[in-house]
Amino acid sequence: MTTGVRRRMGVEERRRQLIGVALELFSHRSPDDVSIDEIAAAAGISRPLVYHYFPGKQSLYEAALRLAADELAGRFVEPHEGPLGARLLRVMGRFFDFVEGHGPGFAALMRGGPAASAVGSTNANAMIDEVRHAAYLQILAHLGVQDPPARLELVVRSWVSLAESTALIWLDGRRIPRAELELQLVHDFAALAAVSAAYDDEMAAVVLRIVADEPADGPFGDLMARLVALAPADGSH
Repeated sequence: MTTGVRRRMGVEERRRQLIGVALELFSHRSPDDVSIDEIAAAAGISRPLVYHYFPGKQSLYEAALRLAADELAGRFVEPHEGPLGARLLRVMGRFFDFVEGHGPGFAALMRGGPAASAVGSTNANAMIDEVRHAAYLQILAHLGVQDPPARLELVVRSWVSLAESTALIWLDGRRIPRAELELQLVHDFAALAAVSAAYDDEMAAVVLRIVADEPADGPFGDLMARLVALAPADGSH
C-alpha cells in the first residue's frame, strides 16, 4: 500500500530510476521513438527534472545501454562444469531470454541505437564491442584456452557474431521456434570448430578434447545423430 506521501530520492537513486525506466521503454520500442516526455511521465517526474540528471536523451540512452550491455555480457557467464555442449545450450537460453525480453532494445543495442552525435555513436559502439569481447573471453574460458591459436580465435569470434545476427533476424517475425534456434546455434559452434579442425592440428586437438567429454545424448551427440540420419540407408550416393 502507498501512503500518498512521495519520498524524495537522492541523486544516485533518481539516476538509477531514470535509467531503469528508460531501459524498460527502450526494450519495447526503438529509442528513436521514445521521447523525454514519456520517460519523465513513466518516472513520475517533470521533463525539466529529467534534464537535471541527464543533459539529453543520448546521455540517458547511453546510461541505459551500459546497464543492458553489462546484463547481456553476464548472460555468457556459466560455471565451468560438465560437457561444453550443455554449457553452451544454457548460455544460449539466457542469451535468448535477454533478446526476447528486450526486443527492440536489443536490436537498438546491437545496431548502435540512435546516432544523435558522432561521440554518442562511438560510445555505443564501444559498449557493444565490450559485450562481444566479454562473450569471446567467456567461451575461451570454457574451452580452457588462454592464448588461442588464430583459427580458434576466428571460430569463437565468428560464432559470437553468428549468435548476434541470428537473434536479430529471429526478432523479425520469430519464424523458427526459439528452442530449436538455441540448439542450432550450439550445433553451429561444433560445426565451425570441426571444419577448422580439418585444417589445423591445434584445432583438431581442441575438438578431440571437447568431444571426449560429450555424452551421446548431449547437444553435440544430437548433431552427430542428425548428420548420420542424412546419409542414405544403403550408403549409396
